Amino acid sequence: MLATMCLALGLAGGMGSAALVLFPPLAVRAARLVPNGEGHASWDVFVFTAAVLLAGAAGEEILFRGYGFQMLLGAWGPYTTVFTVAAIFGALHSMNPNSTWLGVINTTGFGVVFGYAFLRSGDLWLPIGLHFGWNFTLPLFGVNLSGLTMKLTGHQMEWNVGTVWSGGEYGPEGGVLTTIVIVVLALYVRKAPIRTQQSEVLPCAPGSLLSS
Repeated sequence: MLATMCLALGLAGGMGSAALVLFPPLAVRAARLVPNGEGHASWDVFVFTAAVLLAGAAGEEILFRGYGFQMLLGAWGPYTTVFTVAAIFGALHSMNPNSTWLGVINTTGFGVVFGYAFLRSGDLWLPIGLHFGWNFTLPLFGVNLSGLTMKLTGHQMEWNVGTVWSGGEYGPEGGVLTTIVIVVLALYVRKAPIRTQQSEVLPCAPGSLLSS
């Protein structure tokens, strides 16, 4: 039950934060949705893409916030661990197509939020939900995800503002709107009704029965 709640809260936060980046430009006509010229993806492609995005988000969270991360919590403490792993997470995304310095900074910011989400919940379901919710929502609006193009709905966002706002070919993750929303997402994780799960296995995990 706790895992389901964490996943649901994560999905709501990830999808909501993506909407906060994309809805305002559409509302003020700084961007518009236009046909992409290729039509929408078939249902099997849509489901397959969603499954790939879920597997990718879960895999990255297991890699960056999984066992190694949890062991480092005991050795380094939460601040050093969260920020160091987040910096590595951001730096690795610099190899993505059309990556920019702001994109790397924003991705590092997401890494900090995902690490904090683990600290708040005590397991990976919350960061997985946040990660997947964000990754799944961007392609629905026809914008690039970390430099990758996924045409699912038959439409794409056409921006009327500079790349500082839109993120350019890297996608919204390379823009200042995402920088602002990352702060909002961190506040959401802080205020969300999350109950930290206890662990008898990992003494370094938040809420562990073996921790002091």
